This record gives sequence, structure tokens and C-alpha cells, in this order.
Amino acid sequence: MAFEYAIALTGGIATGKSTVASLMLLNGIRVIDADTIAHQILAEHREWVAETFGDVYVSKRGVDRHALGKVIFSDSEKKETLEQFLHPKIRTEIEKRSEEQDRFRFPYLIDIPLFFEKKGYDIKESVVVYAPKEIQLERFMKRNGFSKEESLKRMASQMDIDAKRALATYVIDNSSNLKHLQQECEAFVAMIQEKYNDEESRHDGSKIQCKR
Repeated sequence: MAFEYAIALTGGIATGKSTVASLMLLNGIRVIDADTIAHQILAEHREWVAETFGDVYVSKRGVDRHALGKVIFSDSEKKETLEQFLHPKIRTEIEKRSEEQDRFRFPYLIDIPLFFEKKGYDIKESVVVYAPKEIQLERFMKRNGFSKEESLKRMASQMDIDAKRALATYVIDNSSNLKHLQQECEAFVAMIQEKYNDEESRHDGSKIQCKR
């Protein structure tokens, strides 16, 4: 069964989720990345993209995700078409990788941007990468070069970041600099390791006997 040791990693646009995923890997926590899986699936189905949305979004190099994204976020029907095509395939691949990770019998992260919005994964715990909305907007505009109007439209396509924070099991604050974020990630990893080891001690009779 998938997701036994999984923790959902989520957040909002430009809150720093990808950076957190990289820092978690450096600190020994394994990560399954739904976005990477989505990009791979999209590339594998470039012909479907061309047939569904037009040849202009496909080249010899693959799918132009930037151009396709502009259309998707301005047309709810096309967005729904893409999601209905992608999400079942993404879920199947995530479940496959989750089952592989569960064999290690230790917590790992599944990076799922729309974890709360779609509610499609039976994962009990979640960690939200948080930044206030004004910082989120500033970072997104700087990173992507989008106008304020376009940036707000993209942000509005996801659940409000404060609402996600309220639903989360854990929160990683990314409202400051990289050093602060590294400390947040290290504290999270230490907490997960301590919590898991304590739970193992309570349920593993052999370990309890060794401590006596």
C-alpha cells in the first residue's frame, strides 16, 4: 500500500517549495517530486498536446510549458482538460514511487503543489512551505518576469497560502533569507527523525528491551 510513510510537501507559487525539497535531500530526506513527474509525462505526450492545444505549443525540443501555462491559466476549460489528462497519470507514477520508498520504512516527502486543492492523496501528514502573500507575489514577479496582474491570476489558481498553513501538520517558514530557510529545514528533519525513532522505540519490543 502506498503512502504509509509519506508526508506531503506543499505550499504556494513562489513560496520556495523547490528550494526546500533540495535542502531536504541534502539533509537525508528522500523526495518524490510531482512537478518533475508532470513535466516528464507532458514531454512523453507532446503529440497529444499538439492535437489538443495546437502545434504552436510544441517544438522539436518538447512542450513549451511557459506558453502553454499562459493559456491554461486564462482558460478554465483548457485547464480542466489538461488536468484530467495529466493527474491520473501523475498519481499512478507517484503511487509506484511511493511503494518503492515505503520499503525503507522511514518518512519521506512527496512534493504535491495542489495537495489540499485536489484532495486526491491519502496522506495523513503535510508540511507547508510558507511565505506571506506580499513576499510570495514579489518573488513570483521577480522570478518569472510576469506582470502583477498575471502573477495574481496564477496565485489565485491555488488555495490561499494562509489557508494551507492552517491545514498543515507542520510549517516551514520561508519569509526571510536562505540561511533562515536552511535552519528551518534542519529543525524539521531533526524533529521528524526524533519523532520516528520515538515511535519505533514504543512499537519495537526488541529496542525497548535493549534500553532496559
